Amino acid sequence: MRQLRTGVFTPSSIDMTRASQQVKFRRALTLIAFTLVMPGSAQVLMGDRRVGRIALRVWLSFLAIGVVLGLVALISRTAIFWLAANGPLLLVGRWILIAAAIGWVALILDAWRLGAPLQLARKQRLWMTGLNSALCLGVASVMFFAAHLVSVQSGVLDTVFVSNTMSGPKAGRYNVLLLGGDSGKGRDGLRPDSLTVASIDAETGRSVLIGLPRNLQDVPFPEGSVMAKHFPKGFTWGEGELNAVNTWAENNKDLFPKSETRSAGVQATISAVEAITDLDINYYAMVNLKGFSSLVDAVGGVTLNVKEKTAIGGIGSPVRGYIPEGKHKLNGEQTLWYARSRVANDDFSRMGRQKCIMSAMLHQLSPQKVLFNAQAIADAGSNLVMTDIPAQQLGSFMDLALKARAQKISTVSLVPPVVYTGNPDYEQVRRLIRNAFDASEGKPVGGILDATLSIPQPVAEAKKDTKSSNQSDDVEKTC
Repeated sequence: MRQLRTGVFTPSSIDMTRASQQVKFRRALTLIAFTLVMPGSAQVLMGDRRVGRIALRVWLSFLAIGVVLGLVALISRTAIFWLAANGPLLLVGRWILIAAAIGWVALILDAWRLGAPLQLARKQRLWMTGLNSALCLGVASVMFFAAHLVSVQSGVLDTVFVSNTMSGPKAGRYNVLLLGGDSGKGRDGLRPDSLTVASIDAETGRSVLIGLPRNLQDVPFPEGSVMAKHFPKGFTWGEGELNAVNTWAENNKDLFPKSETRSAGVQATISAVEAITDLDINYYAMVNLKGFSSLVDAVGGVTLNVKEKTAIGGIGSPVRGYIPEGKHKLNGEQTLWYARSRVANDDFSRMGRQKCIMSAMLHQLSPQKVLFNAQAIADAGSNLVMTDIPAQQLGSFMDLALKARAQKISTVSLVPPVVYTGNPDYEQVRRLIRNAFDASEGKPVGGILDATLSIPQPVAEAKKDTKSSNQSDDVEKTC
């Protein structure tokens, strides 16, 4: 301020300049804020109104779509999952996200230009430039990351879920055969040493895991099937064990129908499992156990309650160490050996550990883990998983998976002393499975006192825990 001859104080030119710069600085900040919240608004106020109106219309269209999707999600979660598994829509969505990212960044840069940064003080200009750069980087990163996730999802659909054959629930349940294939030196083919049927209630998502020992013998086959024609009295090739059915079929693949999604070995194994369990198998999924560790590492490991010291190595190689007892977060290699080790224990212990791993991964895989490890999971999955689950049915399966996460998983293991694997009573096996279903659904368990059920531990456990809501036999007891 300076005093004039009249004695009246008036602003100096410097003060007026500073005040003007403050006004311009606030205006510049407002323009960028408007563009961040409502792209195109800055252009409508001070720039090219035609461009601004187009941007606003696009933005409002996105908001409208978001509101509609939100309402659809409230009404039908399955519909949202179907959209997320629709390949053509994902491809279109990816390019829309990329175009939106470029357009939004361009609008932010234009808003910075409209804020006349060269007319600001040096410090204000630096602040505006830094803020604008940060916003451009942030918006572009979020949008391009979203486009990347969409691309990853589309890639998985194109490489893994390639089947177009849909199968509805059988007697109200989806039955999926989960196979853990194990190959290596000295082994004849890729043998599915881990066989589990995941039977899922199509309405509630309540699940029963049926563990099938790899060394079940005299395996039956459905009448009229390829395998039944060659083994009418049960499987007798080699040692006559269930896991060798795959190998025999692969050695005689010309006998089986050609299929893009089910190899001869898978077809034969499914027919055996259907005859054993009296269940219609909707789909299968096979994971090569030798590469399973990369999938576990992709999700950051899995926490398990280890009930017995478990060897690492020892199957055709020296023991390299042990997984100690107690609750531990295991990495990929440790989880792999926890699933496949038979040193100092047996196949039946291994079956229990495998079900522990499946249950733990189901309950521990949060959406955040999947989101931020999407690329690693996709890389592992596309290299390790073979399945005939079609992409069109992923929506209903993802919905069921969320329902299953909120509940305990029932299990029934076809192991001694209930089932003698060398000479199994398959009628007893089917009765055990029916009882497990009844127990899982809270129904009276028929035949629980049947004299043929020796010590029906899996069924008894399932019945005991169904006394409380949403409870079944505790998988962690096996761990």
